[in-house]
Amino acid sequence: MVDSNADPNLGQVLINRYRLAELIGQGSMGKVYRAEDQLLGGVTVAVKFLAHTLLSEKMKMRFAHEARTGAQLGQRSLHIVRVLDYGVHRNEAPFYVMEYMEGKNLSDLIAVKPLDVSQFLRLMRHICLGLECAHQGIKIDGQQCQVIHRDIKPSNAFVISDPSLGSLAKVLDFGIAQFLSDSTESDQTGSFMGTLAYCSPEQIAGKDLDNRSDIYSLGITMFEVLTGHIPIQAETNSIGSWFHAHRAQAPRTFAQVSPGLAIPKPLDELVMACMAKSPGDRPQTMAAILAVLQSLLDPSAKESQPGFADPLADASQGDLKSKTAHSQTLGTARVPSIPNPQQRFWSIEDAGWNVSWPSGKPIADIVFPQVLQTEKEEAVALWVMLPRSEVSQRLLNTRYNQFLCTIHPHPMVLWITTIYDPLSGPRWLSCYLDLKDARGEKAVQLLSQTGYYPLIFFAREDPEQPSNVCTVPIAPYQKQVFQDWMRISRGAVVPGSAMTSKQMLKAELEKIKPKILIKLENAQGEKFKAST
Repeated sequence: MVDSNADPNLGQVLINRYRLAELIGQGSMGKVYRAEDQLLGGVTVAVKFLAHTLLSEKMKMRFAHEARTGAQLGQRSLHIVRVLDYGVHRNEAPFYVMEYMEGKNLSDLIAVKPLDVSQFLRLMRHICLGLECAHQGIKIDGQQCQVIHRDIKPSNAFVISDPSLGSLAKVLDFGIAQFLSDSTESDQTGSFMGTLAYCSPEQIAGKDLDNRSDIYSLGITMFEVLTGHIPIQAETNSIGSWFHAHRAQAPRTFAQVSPGLAIPKPLDELVMACMAKSPGDRPQTMAAILAVLQSLLDPSAKESQPGFADPLADASQGDLKSKTAHSQTLGTARVPSIPNPQQRFWSIEDAGWNVSWPSGKPIADIVFPQVLQTEKEEAVALWVMLPRSEVSQRLLNTRYNQFLCTIHPHPMVLWITTIYDPLSGPRWLSCYLDLKDARGEKAVQLLSQTGYYPLIFFAREDPEQPSNVCTVPIAPYQKQVFQDWMRISRGAVVPGSAMTSKQMLKAELEKIKPKILIKLENAQGEKFKAST
Protein backbone atom coordinates (compact mmCIF):
# COMPACT_ATOMS: atom_id res chain seq x y z
CA MET A 1 0.00 0.00 0.00
CA VAL A 2 1.19 3.49 -0.82
CA ASP A 3 1.91 5.88 2.07
CA SER A 4 -0.67 8.63 1.72
CA ASN A 5 -0.30 10.44 5.05
CA ALA A 6 0.90 13.75 3.58
CA ASP A 7 -1.17 13.77 0.39
CA PRO A 8 -3.06 17.09 0.15
CA ASN A 9 -5.58 15.64 -2.29
CA LEU A 10 -7.13 13.28 0.24
CA GLY A 11 -10.64 14.33 1.22
CA GLN A 12 -11.09 16.57 -1.80
CA VAL A 13 -14.22 16.14 -3.92
CA LEU A 14 -13.82 16.14 -7.70
CA ILE A 15 -16.55 17.76 -9.83
CA ASN A 16 -18.92 17.66 -6.84
CA ARG A 17 -18.95 13.88 -7.02
CA TYR A 18 -15.84 11.82 -6.26
CA ARG A 19 -14.28 12.08 -2.79
CA LEU A 20 -10.65 10.98 -2.74
CA ALA A 21 -10.22 8.52 0.14
CA GLU A 22 -6.83 6.83 -0.24
CA LEU A 23 -3.73 6.90 -2.41
CA ILE A 24 -3.34 3.35 -3.73
CA GLY A 25 -0.69 3.69 -6.43
CA GLN A 26 1.73 6.08 -8.08
CA GLY A 27 4.34 6.11 -10.80
CA SER A 28 5.97 8.34 -13.37
CA MET A 29 2.68 8.87 -15.22
CA GLY A 30 0.65 9.91 -12.18
CA LYS A 31 -1.29 8.76 -9.12
CA VAL A 32 -4.25 6.45 -8.54
CA TYR A 33 -6.71 6.95 -5.67
CA ARG A 34 -9.50 4.97 -4.15
CA ALA A 35 -12.52 7.27 -4.14
CA GLU A 36 -16.20 7.31 -3.22
CA ASP A 37 -18.86 8.21 -5.79
CA GLN A 38 -21.14 10.39 -3.70
CA LEU A 39 -23.83 10.60 -6.36
CA LEU A 40 -24.20 6.82 -6.28
CA GLY A 41 -24.29 6.39 -2.52
CA GLY A 42 -20.58 6.01 -1.88
CA VAL A 43 -19.81 3.34 -4.48
CA THR A 44 -16.05 2.73 -4.54
CA VAL A 45 -14.21 3.78 -7.70
CA ALA A 46 -10.60 4.39 -8.71
CA VAL A 47 -9.38 7.80 -9.90
CA LYS A 48 -6.23 8.19 -12.00
CA PHE A 49 -4.50 11.59 -12.22
CA LEU A 50 -1.97 12.66 -14.82
CA ALA A 51 1.28 13.71 -13.13
CA HIS A 52 1.97 17.46 -12.79
CA THR A 53 5.27 17.02 -14.60
CA LEU A 54 3.36 15.82 -17.70
CA LEU A 55 0.81 18.63 -17.92
CA SER A 56 1.59 19.63 -21.51
CA GLU A 57 -1.29 20.05 -23.94
CA LYS A 58 -0.07 17.01 -25.91
CA MET A 59 -0.04 14.80 -22.82
CA LYS A 60 -3.42 16.07 -21.69
CA MET A 61 -4.91 15.09 -25.04
CA ARG A 62 -3.21 11.68 -24.91
CA PHE A 63 -4.61 11.18 -21.41
CA ALA A 64 -8.07 12.12 -22.65
CA HIS A 65 -7.70 9.60 -25.51
CA GLU A 66 -6.72 6.96 -22.94
CA ALA A 67 -9.92 7.68 -21.00
CA ARG A 68 -12.07 7.58 -24.12
CA THR A 69 -10.46 4.32 -25.23
CA GLY A 70 -11.08 2.73 -21.84
CA ALA A 71 -14.67 3.94 -21.85
CA GLN A 72 -15.45 2.47 -25.27
CA LEU A 73 -13.51 -0.77 -24.92
CA GLY A 74 -14.64 -1.38 -21.34
CA GLN A 75 -18.24 -1.31 -22.51
CA ARG A 76 -17.54 -4.07 -25.01
CA SER A 77 -15.24 -6.40 -23.09
CA LEU A 78 -15.33 -7.80 -19.59
CA HIS A 79 -11.56 -8.17 -19.86
CA ILE A 80 -10.64 -4.48 -20.18
CA VAL A 81 -10.77 -2.18 -17.18
CA ARG A 82 -13.80 0.08 -17.47
CA VAL A 83 -13.51 3.89 -17.50
CA LEU A 84 -16.60 5.62 -16.11
CA ASP A 85 -15.93 9.36 -16.19
CA TYR A 86 -13.37 12.03 -17.06
CA GLY A 87 -12.66 15.48 -15.65
CA VAL A 88 -10.15 18.20 -14.78
CA HIS A 89 -9.47 19.22 -11.19
CA ARG A 90 -8.88 22.73 -9.84
CA ASN A 91 -5.13 22.64 -10.51
CA GLU A 92 -5.78 21.80 -14.18
CA ALA A 93 -4.75 18.19 -13.63
CA PRO A 94 -6.90 15.84 -15.74
CA PHE A 95 -8.21 12.63 -14.20
CA TYR A 96 -10.43 9.76 -15.16
CA VAL A 97 -12.58 7.44 -13.07
CA MET A 98 -12.37 3.65 -13.36
CA GLU A 99 -14.07 0.65 -11.82
CA TYR A 100 -12.38 -0.21 -8.53
CA MET A 101 -10.82 -3.67 -8.49
CA GLU A 102 -9.36 -5.67 -5.62
CA GLY A 103 -6.70 -8.13 -6.68
CA LYS A 104 -3.14 -8.27 -8.00
CA ASN A 105 -1.43 -7.72 -11.29
CA LEU A 106 0.21 -10.69 -12.98
CA SER A 107 3.69 -9.38 -12.20
CA ASP A 108 3.00 -9.54 -8.48
CA LEU A 109 1.40 -12.98 -8.77
CA ILE A 110 4.30 -14.58 -10.59
CA ALA A 111 6.79 -12.96 -8.22
CA VAL A 112 5.58 -15.57 -5.71
CA LYS A 113 5.62 -18.42 -8.23
CA PRO A 114 4.83 -18.82 -11.95
CA LEU A 115 1.33 -19.87 -12.88
CA ASP A 116 0.66 -23.51 -13.57
CA VAL A 117 -0.58 -24.40 -17.04
CA SER A 118 -4.27 -24.58 -16.09
CA GLN A 119 -4.20 -21.15 -14.42
CA PHE A 120 -2.18 -19.77 -17.31
CA LEU A 121 -4.58 -20.99 -20.00
CA ARG A 122 -7.61 -19.53 -18.29
CA LEU A 123 -6.15 -16.12 -17.46
CA MET A 124 -4.29 -15.77 -20.75
CA ARG A 125 -7.53 -16.46 -22.58
CA HIS A 126 -9.06 -13.49 -20.74
CA ILE A 127 -6.14 -11.24 -21.70
CA CYS A 128 -6.36 -12.34 -25.33
CA LEU A 129 -10.11 -11.65 -25.39
CA GLY A 130 -9.42 -8.12 -24.13
CA LEU A 131 -6.73 -7.57 -26.76
CA GLU A 132 -8.94 -9.00 -29.48
CA CYS A 133 -11.57 -6.41 -28.59
CA ALA A 134 -8.95 -3.62 -28.74
CA HIS A 135 -7.61 -4.80 -32.08
CA GLN A 136 -11.14 -4.77 -33.50
CA GLY A 137 -11.04 -1.05 -32.82
CA ILE A 138 -13.10 1.91 -31.72
CA LYS A 139 -14.60 4.82 -33.61
CA ILE A 140 -12.59 8.04 -33.61
CA ASP A 141 -13.88 10.98 -35.65
CA GLY A 142 -16.17 8.63 -37.54
CA GLN A 143 -13.45 6.11 -38.47
CA GLN A 144 -13.04 2.61 -37.11
CA CYS A 145 -9.51 2.65 -35.67
CA GLN A 146 -7.65 -0.43 -34.54
CA VAL A 147 -6.15 0.05 -31.06
CA ILE A 148 -2.61 -1.23 -30.53
CA HIS A 149 -1.80 -1.39 -26.82
CA ARG A 150 2.02 -1.08 -27.22
CA ASP A 151 2.77 -1.96 -23.59
CA ILE A 152 1.62 -5.54 -22.97
CA LYS A 153 3.44 -6.98 -19.96
CA PRO A 154 2.47 -8.83 -16.76
CA SER A 155 2.04 -5.65 -14.72
CA ASN A 156 -0.60 -4.42 -17.20
CA ALA A 157 -2.83 -7.44 -16.61
CA PHE A 158 -4.87 -7.33 -13.41
CA VAL A 159 -6.38 -10.43 -11.79
CA ILE A 160 -9.40 -10.19 -9.54
CA SER A 161 -11.30 -12.89 -7.70
CA ASP A 162 -14.98 -13.38 -8.39
CA PRO A 163 -17.31 -15.77 -6.52
CA SER A 164 -18.96 -16.88 -9.76
CA LEU A 165 -16.02 -17.04 -12.16
CA GLY A 166 -13.10 -17.70 -9.88
CA SER A 167 -10.25 -15.46 -11.04
CA LEU A 168 -10.67 -13.00 -13.87
CA ALA A 169 -8.01 -11.09 -15.81
CA LYS A 170 -8.37 -7.58 -17.26
CA VAL A 171 -6.07 -5.57 -19.50
CA LEU A 172 -4.93 -2.25 -18.00
CA ASP A 173 -3.33 0.99 -19.14
CA PHE A 174 -3.99 2.12 -22.69
CA GLY A 175 -1.96 5.25 -21.93
CA ILE A 176 0.45 4.86 -24.87
CA ALA A 177 -1.94 3.03 -27.19
CA GLN A 178 -1.71 3.79 -30.90
CA PHE A 179 -4.84 4.27 -32.97
CA LEU A 180 -4.46 2.94 -36.50
CA SER A 181 -6.43 4.86 -39.12
CA ASP A 182 -5.89 6.84 -42.27
CA SER A 183 -4.74 9.70 -40.05
CA THR A 184 -2.26 7.93 -37.78
CA GLU A 185 -0.40 10.35 -35.53
CA SER A 186 2.52 11.78 -37.40
CA ASP A 187 4.82 11.57 -34.42
CA GLN A 188 4.27 7.94 -33.56
CA THR A 189 7.66 6.93 -34.88
CA GLY A 190 9.45 10.01 -33.61
CA SER A 191 10.26 8.61 -30.15
CA PHE A 192 10.18 5.28 -28.40
CA MET A 193 7.27 4.55 -26.06
CA GLY A 194 6.85 1.22 -24.33
CA THR A 195 8.72 -1.13 -21.99
CA LEU A 196 12.06 -2.21 -23.44
CA ALA A 197 12.03 -5.83 -22.27
CA TYR A 198 8.65 -6.56 -23.91
CA CYS A 199 8.55 -4.45 -27.06
CA SER A 200 8.66 -5.91 -30.57
CA PRO A 201 11.65 -5.46 -32.90
CA GLU A 202 9.59 -3.14 -35.11
CA GLN A 203 8.42 -1.11 -32.10
CA ILE A 204 11.93 -0.49 -30.76
CA ALA A 205 13.05 0.38 -34.32
CA GLY A 206 10.37 3.09 -34.52
CA LYS A 207 8.49 1.49 -37.42
CA ASP A 208 4.76 1.55 -38.11
CA LEU A 209 2.97 -1.00 -35.93
CA ASP A 210 -0.04 -3.25 -36.22
CA ASN A 211 -1.67 -5.85 -33.97
CA ARG A 212 1.25 -8.25 -34.48
CA SER A 213 3.46 -6.00 -32.34
CA ASP A 214 1.16 -6.66 -29.37
CA ILE A 215 1.35 -10.38 -30.21
CA TYR A 216 5.16 -10.29 -29.84
CA SER A 217 4.85 -8.58 -26.43
CA LEU A 218 2.21 -11.14 -25.48
CA GLY A 219 4.62 -13.95 -26.36
CA ILE A 220 7.27 -12.60 -23.98
CA THR A 221 4.59 -12.12 -21.32
CA MET A 222 3.33 -15.68 -21.74
CA PHE A 223 6.85 -17.07 -21.41
CA GLU A 224 7.48 -15.07 -18.23
CA VAL A 225 4.15 -15.99 -16.66
CA LEU A 226 4.91 -19.70 -17.11
CA THR A 227 8.58 -19.61 -16.11
CA GLY A 228 9.19 -16.48 -14.05
CA HIS A 229 11.95 -15.46 -16.49
CA ILE A 230 12.26 -13.16 -19.50
CA PRO A 231 13.18 -15.13 -22.66
CA ILE A 232 15.41 -12.37 -24.05
CA GLN A 233 18.13 -10.61 -22.07
CA ALA A 234 19.97 -7.41 -23.00
CA GLU A 235 23.51 -6.71 -21.84
CA THR A 236 22.46 -3.35 -20.42
CA ASN A 237 19.12 -1.68 -19.83
CA SER A 238 19.51 0.77 -22.72
CA ILE A 239 17.56 1.25 -25.93
CA GLY A 240 20.60 0.29 -27.99
CA SER A 241 21.19 -2.93 -26.08
CA TRP A 242 17.54 -3.97 -26.17
CA PHE A 243 17.35 -3.00 -29.84
CA HIS A 244 20.09 -5.53 -30.61
CA ALA A 245 18.57 -8.20 -28.34
CA HIS A 246 15.07 -8.05 -29.83
CA ARG A 247 16.32 -7.97 -33.40
CA ALA A 248 19.14 -10.53 -33.23
CA GLN A 249 18.90 -12.66 -30.09
CA ALA A 250 16.94 -15.92 -30.32
CA PRO A 251 14.58 -16.24 -27.34
CA ARG A 252 15.42 -18.93 -24.82
CA THR A 253 13.21 -22.02 -24.89
CA PHE A 254 11.12 -23.49 -22.08
CA ALA A 255 13.48 -26.46 -21.96
CA GLN A 256 16.46 -24.17 -21.43
CA VAL A 257 14.86 -22.04 -18.72
CA SER A 258 12.65 -24.60 -16.91
CA PRO A 259 13.71 -28.12 -17.90
CA GLY A 260 11.18 -29.80 -15.60
CA LEU A 261 8.21 -27.75 -16.74
CA ALA A 262 5.61 -29.83 -18.58
CA ILE A 263 4.38 -27.56 -21.38
CA PRO A 264 1.98 -29.02 -23.98
CA LYS A 265 3.67 -28.99 -27.37
CA PRO A 266 0.99 -26.82 -29.04
CA LEU A 267 1.42 -24.21 -26.27
CA ASP A 268 5.23 -24.33 -26.57
CA GLU A 269 4.96 -23.79 -30.33
CA LEU A 270 2.42 -20.98 -29.89
CA VAL A 271 4.55 -18.99 -27.43
CA MET A 272 7.70 -19.34 -29.53
CA ALA A 273 5.80 -18.35 -32.70
CA CYS A 274 4.49 -15.20 -31.00
CA MET A 275 8.13 -14.17 -30.39
CA ALA A 276 9.18 -14.50 -34.03
CA LYS A 277 11.36 -11.59 -35.19
CA SER A 278 9.33 -11.00 -38.36
CA PRO A 279 5.65 -10.01 -37.93
CA GLY A 280 4.75 -12.29 -40.84
CA ASP A 281 6.04 -15.34 -38.95
CA ARG A 282 3.86 -14.73 -35.89
CA PRO A 283 0.20 -15.66 -35.43
CA GLN A 284 -1.60 -12.96 -37.39
CA THR A 285 -4.57 -12.37 -35.09
CA MET A 286 -5.65 -12.81 -31.49
CA ALA A 287 -8.34 -15.18 -32.79
CA ALA A 288 -5.62 -17.58 -33.94
CA ILE A 289 -4.03 -17.51 -30.47
CA LEU A 290 -7.39 -17.96 -28.76
CA ALA A 291 -8.11 -21.02 -30.90
CA VAL A 292 -4.97 -22.74 -29.57
CA LEU A 293 -5.64 -21.74 -25.96
CA GLN A 294 -9.24 -22.91 -26.20
CA SER A 295 -8.20 -26.29 -27.64
CA LEU A 296 -5.93 -26.82 -24.63
CA LEU A 297 -8.48 -25.85 -21.99
CA ASP A 298 -10.15 -28.78 -20.28
CA PRO A 299 -13.79 -28.48 -21.44
CA SER A 300 -14.94 -29.95 -18.12
CA ALA A 301 -13.15 -27.23 -16.13
CA LYS A 302 -15.72 -24.47 -16.34
CA GLU A 303 -14.71 -21.09 -15.04
CA SER A 304 -17.37 -21.11 -12.34
CA GLN A 305 -16.61 -24.67 -11.23
CA PRO A 306 -15.60 -24.88 -7.54
CA GLY A 307 -12.07 -26.10 -7.03
CA PHE A 308 -10.73 -24.86 -10.35
CA ALA A 309 -7.23 -23.52 -9.77
CA ASP A 310 -7.48 -19.88 -8.67
CA PRO A 311 -4.32 -17.83 -7.96
CA LEU A 312 -6.45 -15.41 -5.95
CA ALA A 313 -8.45 -18.01 -4.07
CA ASP A 314 -7.91 -16.22 -0.75
CA ALA A 315 -8.84 -12.78 -2.05
CA SER A 316 -12.24 -11.37 -1.18
CA GLN A 317 -14.29 -9.38 -3.63
CA GLY A 318 -17.29 -8.75 -1.42
CA ASP A 319 -20.86 -9.63 -2.27
CA LEU A 320 -20.80 -9.42 -6.05
CA LYS A 321 -23.52 -11.03 -8.11
CA SER A 322 -23.50 -11.87 -11.79
CA LYS A 323 -26.13 -10.40 -14.02
CA THR A 324 -28.22 -12.02 -16.74
CA ALA A 325 -27.78 -10.45 -20.16
CA HIS A 326 -30.86 -8.77 -21.49
CA SER A 327 -31.87 -5.65 -23.33
CA GLN A 328 -34.80 -3.30 -23.18
CA THR A 329 -36.19 -0.77 -25.60
CA LEU A 330 -36.66 2.87 -24.57
CA GLY A 331 -38.53 4.54 -27.39
CA THR A 332 -36.10 4.29 -30.27
CA ALA A 333 -33.03 3.92 -28.04
CA ARG A 334 -31.99 0.34 -27.40
CA VAL A 335 -30.00 -0.06 -24.18
CA PRO A 336 -28.28 -3.44 -23.85
CA SER A 337 -27.04 -4.51 -20.45
CA ILE A 338 -23.65 -6.18 -20.21
CA PRO A 339 -23.12 -9.23 -17.99
CA ASN A 340 -20.30 -8.11 -15.73
CA PRO A 341 -19.89 -9.93 -12.41
CA GLN A 342 -17.39 -7.36 -11.19
CA GLN A 343 -19.86 -4.53 -11.66
CA ARG A 344 -20.97 -3.21 -8.28
CA PHE A 345 -23.60 -1.03 -9.91
CA TRP A 346 -25.23 -0.74 -13.32
CA SER A 347 -25.05 2.98 -13.96
CA ILE A 348 -26.94 5.35 -16.17
CA GLU A 349 -23.60 6.29 -17.73
CA ASP A 350 -23.29 2.76 -19.07
CA ALA A 351 -26.70 3.02 -20.65
CA GLY A 352 -25.69 6.33 -22.23
CA TRP A 353 -22.72 4.72 -23.98
CA ASN A 354 -24.98 2.06 -25.50
CA VAL A 355 -27.68 4.15 -27.18
CA SER A 356 -27.97 5.32 -30.75
CA TRP A 357 -29.47 8.51 -32.16
CA PRO A 358 -33.30 8.21 -32.17
CA SER A 359 -34.68 7.58 -35.64
CA GLY A 360 -37.34 10.25 -35.16
CA LYS A 361 -34.82 13.03 -34.51
CA PRO A 362 -33.19 15.02 -37.34
CA ILE A 363 -29.45 14.85 -37.99
CA ALA A 364 -28.80 18.45 -36.94
CA ASP A 365 -27.35 20.60 -34.15
CA ILE A 366 -30.10 20.03 -31.60
CA VAL A 367 -30.51 19.41 -27.87
CA PHE A 368 -33.34 17.45 -26.28
CA PRO A 369 -34.10 15.48 -23.08
CA GLN A 370 -34.87 11.78 -23.07
CA VAL A 371 -35.23 9.28 -20.24
CA LEU A 372 -32.75 6.42 -19.83
CA GLN A 373 -33.55 3.33 -17.79
CA THR A 374 -31.54 0.48 -16.35
CA GLU A 375 -32.40 -2.47 -14.14
CA LYS A 376 -32.23 -0.38 -10.99
CA GLU A 377 -32.69 3.27 -11.89
CA GLU A 378 -33.77 5.82 -14.42
CA ALA A 379 -32.61 9.34 -15.18
CA VAL A 380 -33.26 12.02 -17.74
CA ALA A 381 -30.33 12.61 -20.09
CA LEU A 382 -29.53 15.59 -22.29
CA TRP A 383 -28.90 14.41 -25.86
CA VAL A 384 -26.68 16.74 -27.88
CA MET A 385 -25.68 16.65 -31.55
CA LEU A 386 -22.81 18.83 -32.78
CA PRO A 387 -20.36 18.74 -35.68
CA ARG A 388 -17.66 16.13 -35.19
CA SER A 389 -14.95 18.80 -35.12
CA GLU A 390 -16.64 20.65 -32.27
CA VAL A 391 -17.17 17.49 -30.22
CA SER A 392 -13.43 16.83 -30.48
CA GLN A 393 -12.42 20.42 -29.76
CA ARG A 394 -14.55 20.57 -26.64
CA LEU A 395 -13.19 17.39 -25.11
CA LEU A 396 -11.75 19.32 -22.13
CA ASN A 397 -14.46 21.94 -21.67
CA THR A 398 -15.71 23.26 -18.36
CA ARG A 399 -19.42 22.50 -17.89
CA TYR A 400 -22.00 24.47 -15.99
CA ASN A 401 -25.78 24.26 -15.54
CA GLN A 402 -28.57 26.54 -14.46
CA PHE A 403 -32.36 26.28 -14.47
CA LEU A 404 -34.89 29.08 -14.96
CA CYS A 405 -38.63 28.76 -14.34
CA THR A 406 -41.76 30.79 -14.85
CA ILE A 407 -45.19 29.72 -13.69
CA HIS A 408 -47.15 32.41 -15.55
CA PRO A 409 -48.45 32.57 -18.18
CA HIS A 410 -47.57 28.86 -18.54
CA PRO A 411 -45.45 26.69 -16.19
CA MET A 412 -42.15 26.20 -18.03
CA VAL A 413 -38.53 25.40 -17.12
CA LEU A 414 -35.52 26.41 -19.20
CA TRP A 415 -32.74 23.84 -18.73
CA ILE A 416 -29.38 25.46 -19.51
CA THR A 417 -26.09 23.60 -19.84
CA THR A 418 -23.04 25.57 -20.92
CA ILE A 419 -19.73 24.09 -22.06
CA TYR A 420 -16.79 26.45 -22.25
CA ASP A 421 -13.11 26.85 -22.87
CA PRO A 422 -11.15 30.09 -23.44
CA LEU A 423 -10.29 29.27 -27.07
CA SER A 424 -13.67 28.04 -28.32
CA GLY A 425 -15.80 30.20 -26.05
CA PRO A 426 -19.21 29.08 -24.74
CA ARG A 427 -21.63 26.66 -26.37
CA TRP A 428 -25.14 27.08 -24.96
CA LEU A 429 -27.09 23.81 -24.75
CA SER A 430 -30.63 24.55 -23.68
CA CYS A 431 -34.07 22.98 -23.87
CA TYR A 432 -37.52 23.60 -22.40
CA LEU A 433 -39.45 21.40 -19.98
CA ASP A 434 -43.20 21.99 -19.96
CA LEU A 435 -44.48 21.39 -16.42
CA LYS A 436 -48.02 20.85 -17.73
CA ASP A 437 -46.80 18.09 -20.01
CA ALA A 438 -46.30 14.59 -18.57
CA ARG A 439 -42.88 14.20 -20.20
CA GLY A 440 -41.66 17.60 -18.98
CA GLU A 441 -42.85 16.99 -15.43
CA LYS A 442 -41.26 13.52 -15.48
CA ALA A 443 -37.91 15.05 -16.51
CA VAL A 444 -38.00 17.59 -13.68
CA GLN A 445 -39.03 14.89 -11.22
CA LEU A 446 -36.06 12.74 -12.21
CA LEU A 447 -33.68 15.69 -11.95
CA SER A 448 -34.94 16.32 -8.43
CA GLN A 449 -34.44 12.67 -7.48
CA THR A 450 -31.05 11.91 -9.02
CA GLY A 451 -29.25 15.24 -8.59
CA TYR A 452 -27.34 14.67 -11.85
CA TYR A 453 -27.87 14.04 -15.54
CA PRO A 454 -25.83 12.47 -18.34
CA LEU A 455 -24.73 14.55 -21.32
CA ILE A 456 -24.71 12.29 -24.38
CA PHE A 457 -22.79 13.79 -27.32
CA PHE A 458 -23.26 12.64 -30.90
CA ALA A 459 -21.28 13.78 -33.93
CA ARG A 460 -23.45 14.82 -36.87
CA GLU A 461 -21.25 12.81 -39.22
CA ASP A 462 -21.49 9.61 -37.13
CA PRO A 463 -24.83 9.31 -35.28
CA GLU A 464 -24.68 5.53 -34.79
CA GLN A 465 -23.03 5.74 -31.37
CA PRO A 466 -22.17 8.42 -28.81
CA SER A 467 -18.90 10.30 -29.18
CA ASN A 468 -18.78 11.15 -25.48
CA VAL A 469 -20.85 10.60 -22.36
CA CYS A 470 -20.32 12.45 -19.10
CA THR A 471 -22.32 13.09 -15.96
CA VAL A 472 -23.17 16.63 -14.82
CA PRO A 473 -24.01 17.14 -11.13
CA ILE A 474 -26.76 19.49 -10.03
CA ALA A 475 -26.37 21.76 -6.99
CA PRO A 476 -28.01 20.05 -3.97
CA TYR A 477 -30.34 22.99 -3.24
CA GLN A 478 -31.70 22.78 -6.79
CA LYS A 479 -33.35 19.43 -6.04
CA GLN A 480 -35.70 21.10 -3.53
CA VAL A 481 -36.31 23.97 -5.95
CA PHE A 482 -37.49 21.43 -8.56
CA GLN A 483 -39.95 20.01 -6.02
CA ASP A 484 -41.31 23.50 -5.29
CA TRP A 485 -41.76 24.27 -8.99
CA MET A 486 -43.68 21.06 -9.57
CA ARG A 487 -45.92 21.63 -6.54
CA ILE A 488 -46.77 25.20 -7.58
CA SER A 489 -47.33 24.30 -11.22
CA ARG A 490 -49.84 21.55 -10.40
CA GLY A 491 -52.21 24.10 -8.89
CA ALA A 492 -51.51 26.89 -11.35
CA VAL A 493 -54.16 28.21 -13.72
CA VAL A 494 -52.82 28.45 -17.29
CA PRO A 495 -54.14 31.69 -18.81
CA GLY A 496 -51.44 32.08 -21.48
CA SER A 497 -49.51 30.13 -24.10
CA ALA A 498 -46.43 27.98 -23.63
CA MET A 499 -44.71 29.94 -26.39
CA THR A 500 -45.00 33.17 -24.42
CA SER A 501 -43.31 31.55 -21.43
CA LYS A 502 -40.52 30.23 -23.66
CA GLN A 503 -39.92 33.71 -25.06
CA MET A 504 -39.79 35.17 -21.55
CA LEU A 505 -37.28 32.56 -20.40
CA LYS A 506 -35.16 33.01 -23.51
CA ALA A 507 -35.00 36.76 -22.88
CA GLU A 508 -34.00 36.11 -19.27
CA LEU A 509 -31.22 33.78 -20.44
CA GLU A 510 -29.80 36.53 -22.66
CA LYS A 511 -29.70 38.82 -19.63
CA ILE A 512 -27.78 36.39 -17.44
CA LYS A 513 -25.37 35.05 -20.07
CA PRO A 514 -22.66 37.62 -19.15
CA LYS A 515 -22.88 36.55 -15.50
CA ILE A 516 -22.63 32.88 -16.45
CA LEU A 517 -19.58 33.64 -18.60
CA ILE A 518 -17.88 35.39 -15.68
CA LYS A 519 -18.51 32.30 -13.53
CA LEU A 520 -17.10 30.05 -16.23
CA GLU A 521 -14.00 32.17 -16.68
CA ASN A 522 -13.42 32.24 -12.94
CA ALA A 523 -14.12 28.53 -12.69
CA GLN A 524 -11.35 27.60 -15.12
CA GLY A 525 -9.34 25.09 -13.13
CA GLU A 526 -11.80 24.89 -10.22
CA LYS A 527 -12.98 21.58 -8.88
CA PHE A 528 -16.22 21.38 -10.89
CA LYS A 529 -14.31 21.79 -14.14
CA ALA A 530 -14.66 18.71 -16.31
CA SER A 531 -14.21 17.50 -19.81
CA THR A 532 -16.91 16.40 -22.18
